[in-house]
Amino acid sequence: MCSVMNRVKPVQRALALTLRLRANTVDSSYAAAENRRLSPGVSSTVGPLRSTTRRYCSRMALKEGLLFKQLFESESSTYTYLLADTETKEAVLIDPVLETIERDLKLIRELGVNLKVAVNTHCHADHITSTGLMKKRLVGLKSAISKFSGASADILLSEGDKVTFGKHYLTVRETPGHTDGCMTLVMGDQSMAFTGDALLIRGCGRTDFQQGCAKKLFESVHQKIFTLPDQCLIYPAHDYLGQTVSTVGEERKFNPRLTKSLEEFVNIMNNLNLPKPKKIDISVPANLVCGVHEV
Repeated sequence: MCSVMNRVKPVQRALALTLRLRANTVDSSYAAAENRRLSPGVSSTVGPLRSTTRRYCSRMALKEGLLFKQLFESESSTYTYLLADTETKEAVLIDPVLETIERDLKLIRELGVNLKVAVNTHCHADHITSTGLMKKRLVGLKSAISKFSGASADILLSEGDKVTFGKHYLTVRETPGHTDGCMTLVMGDQSMAFTGDALLIRGCGRTDFQQGCAKKLFESVHQKIFTLPDQCLIYPAHDYLGQTVSTVGEERKFNPRLTKSLEEFVNIMNNLNLPKPKKIDISVPANLVCGVHEV
């Protein structure tokens, strides 16, 4: 091998070494991913497999003039989304988590955006929102949640309402079933939908607590989310397997629960036998007051 490498031109030799290094990197990355998949650090008897390695993930949206960041909180496997108009710098934050408030505030400062609204897709049971505390740190910030959530906020949203930032906006679609106050936020051009816990990637939110109703959830997803264009990107509030995004077309075709009949879906949801969320007794009361005792 050495004699062959010595006979090639310097540029060719450098290219060959680069390709070998790249191949080794790909192989190492694949091996690491397989190790994380097979040994995620959480017993499968406790609940869904969880990816414990993600802390921060960012994506630039295809829509011109839109800044989009997807962020991850590992303890509750929650996604937080930051959207901003690149011209006006007005921004919206979806489903922020208390444990990652410093990360989110740092990113907001670095990007130089003006956060106008922090909105929760529903009253969460597995983590405490940071919207209330964030309001104390950012002048002019307003909190928002569904009017059917029973929670306090500056803005109580309902079907058809718009959350505007610069020339962009999110439209509210009420999608109850996981909770009465669940809503899906859809970009004005229907290119993206932030589905909260109503629709997850190849799954959906549970329906056995907090006003949960399997029939309502089935109807919500089919009537309010599956009616969006096939190419509409689905961004859920949680994922436990390292998946970051799906599409309406994919979920309509491959979601193992929501491709069933209503009767089959209700039977599946009524027999999940999942343990109660660890933080439900703390999170729900806190989230009813925007994560703090003063809204």
